[in-house]
Amino acid sequence: MTTIAIQFGIKEALTQLGIREVNEGTSTGKSSFSSGAILESYSPVDGQLIAKVKKTSAADYEKVMQAATEAFQSFRLIPAPQRGEIVRQFGEKLRKNKEALGKLVSYEMGKSLQEGYGEVQEMIDICDFAVGLSRQLHGLTMHSERPNHRMYEQYHSLGVVGIISAFNFPVAVWAWNTALALVCGDVCVWKPSEKTPLCGIACQNILAQVLQENKLPEGISCLINGDYKLGELLTKDSRIPLISATGSTRMGKIVAQTVAARLGKSLLELGGNNAIIVTPDADIKMTIIGAVFGAVGTAGQRCTSTRRLIIHESIYDKIKESLVAAYQQLRIGNPLDEKNHVGPLIDIDAVEKYGKALEKGISEGTKILVDGAVLSGAGYESGCYVQPAIVEADNSFEIVQQETFAPILYLLKYSGTVENAIAIQNNVAQGLSSAIMTNNLREAELFLSVTGSDCGIANVNIGTSGAEIGGAFGGEKETGGGRESGSDAWKVYMRRQTNTINYGSSLPLAQGIKFDL
Repeated sequence: MTTIAIQFGIKEALTQLGIREVNEGTSTGKSSFSSGAILESYSPVDGQLIAKVKKTSAADYEKVMQAATEAFQSFRLIPAPQRGEIVRQFGEKLRKNKEALGKLVSYEMGKSLQEGYGEVQEMIDICDFAVGLSRQLHGLTMHSERPNHRMYEQYHSLGVVGIISAFNFPVAVWAWNTALALVCGDVCVWKPSEKTPLCGIACQNILAQVLQENKLPEGISCLINGDYKLGELLTKDSRIPLISATGSTRMGKIVAQTVAARLGKSLLELGGNNAIIVTPDADIKMTIIGAVFGAVGTAGQRCTSTRRLIIHESIYDKIKESLVAAYQQLRIGNPLDEKNHVGPLIDIDAVEKYGKALEKGISEGTKILVDGAVLSGAGYESGCYVQPAIVEADNSFEIVQQETFAPILYLLKYSGTVENAIAIQNNVAQGLSSAIMTNNLREAELFLSVTGSDCGIANVNIGTSGAEIGGAFGGEKETGGGRESGSDAWKVYMRRQTNTINYGSSLPLAQGIKFDL
C-alpha cells in the first residue's frame, strides 16, 4: 500500500473490517451475490488504487431480491422490540469498529478524519434512536361516530426498502435508513455510490456478523455494487415498495418519475443551495466560524454545505474582511492528518466541475475575493485538492442558482429589513438547509415563521450543516420533500392501516345511511 495508507493504518483498518488481501490494491473485496465486472476504488487522498470489487450483475441482482423477499416473510413476524435488539447489537459493533471505519471513510471518500469518525458516530446515534423507537411504533385511537364501535390506526412492515446513497456520506445515510427500516420490520437492499464501494462492503460485513450471530437470514440486509444501471433495476422493481435515494436533483427527478410510474413510494434527499443570513445584530465570531466550516467542511461536498452568505450592507465589508483572513489560515492536505482542515474533492470530475463553476461565475460578473485553484506538488499528487474560493456575486446569476458540489462560497449583499434577506434566500430552486445569524429575537422568530425560510431545516445562530439525528432531515422544492433520521420519519418505512371494530349487536352505517333488508 502507499506511504499514506501505511502511515495511518489503512491496511489494518481494512483487515479489521473484513476487506481482505488489499495490500497491493489488486484483489477483490468479498461481497455476497457479486460475480460481475470489476469496479476499482481509488483514494482521492493520494490517487492510489485501494482495491477492486466485483460489480453486481443482473443475475446477481435477482439472487439478492429473492433472498430479500424471502427474509422479509420471517423478519416481519419478529416483535419490534426484538428487532430493536438486533439494531442495538449493530450499534455495539459500530462502537468497536468506529476508528477503523472512520479511517476508511476518510481515505476512500476524502473527508477529514474527524468528520469520518463523526459520520460513524451518526450511525451509532441512529441505532440508539431506533432501539428506543422499536417500542414506540404507535398509531392513534379515534372516536367513532357510530355507537359500540372503536377506531384506531396501526403501522405494519412495508417490505423491501431500496437504498441508493451518495459518496459524500458513504455510511451514515445508509444507516439512517437501515436502522429505522429494520425496527419497522423491513429488509434492505443497498446500492452505495460506485465511488465508495469499500465503505459499503465494510458496513455490510459488520451488520452481517450481527445477523449471523442471531441466526437470522442474510437477506435482511443486502449489498449491490455498480453504476446507475443497477440503480435503474431498483427503481423499476415492483417488488420494492419504497426507494430511498440520496443524490443530485437530476438523479432524483429520474428516480421519482420511474417509481411513480409503478405507484411506488420515494424518499428523496436531493440538492441544496444553502444560505446563511447575517444581520446587523449577528455575533461576528460565531458567524465566521459557522460560515467557514459550512463552506469548506467535507471540501464543500455536503448537501447542507453553505453556498451563499447573505450579509447586510452595514456589516458587509467587516464580514468580508474577516472571511478572507480566515481562509488564509486554512490548511489543505491529507485528511487523515488531523492538522489539516480541508481534504480533496472526490475525483477529477469534481475538480473539473469546480473549475467550470468559477469560470461561469466570472463570465457572469462575479468578483473573486479568494482565488480558486487546483493544487499541485508534494502532497497533492491525486489532482483532487483545490483551494476553497470566496466570490462576490448576485443571487440572480445562473451559477449562484445552481448547486456546485465544491468549496465555493458566494457573498451576497442585502439592504433594508430581514424580509429582504429572506426573499433572496428563498429565491432558489432548492430548499434544504438555511440559517440566520442574529441576536434580535424578532428577526429570529420571523425567520422561523410561515413567511420565513422555505427550507426543511432552518437554524438560528448555527450554520447550515451538522444536523442531529433526533430531528427529521430533509428539504422542500427541488430537494425532494423526503425526511430521514429522527422525529416521525419512521412512518415512511411502514404501511398505515385504519381499523374499525364493531363490538355491538347491530350494524349502523356511517354518515347515518339507512339500508334496511
